[in-house]
Amino acid sequence: MDWGSDLWDQYDVIDKHTQSGLDLVERYIKFVKERTEIEQSYAKQLRSLTKKYTKRGSKDEQDCKFSNHASFQEILNELNDYAGQRELIAENMITGICVELTKYLQELKQERKTHLSDVKKAQQNLEASFKHLESTKKRFAKEWAEAEKATQQAEKTENDLNATRLDVEKAKHNAHARTHTAEECRSDYAAQLQKYNKEQNFFYYTEIPQIFNQLQDMDERRIRRLAEGYCQFSDIEKNVLPIISKCLEGISTAGGKTNEKQDSMLFIEQHKSGFERPSDVEFEDYSQGIKPATSDSSLNPPKVRAKLWPFSKKHKTSHAEKHMLPAAEDFSHLPPEQRKKRLQGKIDDINKDLQKAQDQSDALEKMKGVYEQNPQMGDPSSLEPQITETAQNIGRLRGELAKYESWLSEAIGGEESSNTINNNTQHSGVAADPTQNIYTEFDDEFDDIETPIGQCTALYTFEGNSEGTISITEGELLSIMEEDKGDGWMRVLRASGEEGYIPSSYVKLTP
Repeated sequence: MDWGSDLWDQYDVIDKHTQSGLDLVERYIKFVKERTEIEQSYAKQLRSLTKKYTKRGSKDEQDCKFSNHASFQEILNELNDYAGQRELIAENMITGICVELTKYLQELKQERKTHLSDVKKAQQNLEASFKHLESTKKRFAKEWAEAEKATQQAEKTENDLNATRLDVEKAKHNAHARTHTAEECRSDYAAQLQKYNKEQNFFYYTEIPQIFNQLQDMDERRIRRLAEGYCQFSDIEKNVLPIISKCLEGISTAGGKTNEKQDSMLFIEQHKSGFERPSDVEFEDYSQGIKPATSDSSLNPPKVRAKLWPFSKKHKTSHAEKHMLPAAEDFSHLPPEQRKKRLQGKIDDINKDLQKAQDQSDALEKMKGVYEQNPQMGDPSSLEPQITETAQNIGRLRGELAKYESWLSEAIGGEESSNTINNNTQHSGVAADPTQNIYTEFDDEFDDIETPIGQCTALYTFEGNSEGTISITEGELLSIMEEDKGDGWMRVLRASGEEGYIPSSYVKLTP
């Protein structure tokens, strides 16, 4: 069974059915687009949610050392990856379903239009042939009536006694001519009728069935392709399910990493003071007699128990008061454990600065070697002040390192004896060395930080292939760390933290 055989006379029905099929494809494309918008909105909200709850800043980084804080951050990271998979679903649905089906729909519309146009042309040709048949039929009827009339007139003339021989011959000749013309019209009519029947047979049994079968094939192909689109709707999401499962497994794994005992120990390590618990309060016996009211009381004041500072509320100190509080450079004003942590942190910072200074020294030495081999690039002697300054900086840092390492060794080795000293210092509120400059600690921390002296914008791209140089790109904003000393080179700092030398002519100063 097919459309051509069984629906040969249902052109209008086929027209509406095929149009309905195209409308369904268009409707499905619209449905998938709206689904992708939901996915994209969902992914966007998930990303905003993870961004909102992701911790930033030094305090938050300190909290993330605890396993329960770190696990939550891992969960947020996994959820962010999960949002990326939802975005991938939306993208694949757009490209794999909407775009492809839209393109296929345009091809179907053009194909359907061509087939329906062929049907119209075939109908018009058959109708034109039928009109021609009717025309030859009418002519045949007319000519045959005229021939019969002429024949009757000839017989009447021949029987008329008053008619001359010439009149009889003329009437017979006219009747004969009319009959001959009628016979020709009859032949034309018969030939046209045969031709029309042949065309009609071809139209209904060959031409129209072929076109309707092509429309049937087109509609079946549309259905198959639409079915593939239906399956793609599911398969696209199935393809990312393994990754989504990994994200969910990562969330479960992050939850399993939480260790309450480890977090408690870490909290203890961060905040334990190292002080000994206060001893028992001694009994003071006043029953041995009342001492005379003399000035001895001012020389021997009554014992007052030291304040149990670990349990007291922290006093909120104003900004001005903070600068007035004495701060020892060796952190002896801190509890023992916290002192060791601060000294170790200071040693780590000095080691980083020392490594940076050493790298800078190596870069300057290599650049000096380059200048010596290629004088056109710069004067080697121009680097001597920087080399000397760097060497002095390295020496100063090594001295600082030795000083803090000795303090750390003292804090670790003499912990018991220092507890008493620190207790007294803490309770009395007096620094070990009252004459010490209270800004020493802060000065030491900021001495090694080099600040930019200006800003500049790269006019051209420069590939820094030599030692001590860096690569820059056109339009990049740079911080000037050292201006041109006359050798055509300047030291800059990129936003990425990379630092090195570039040609001065390659940049423009930014006001």
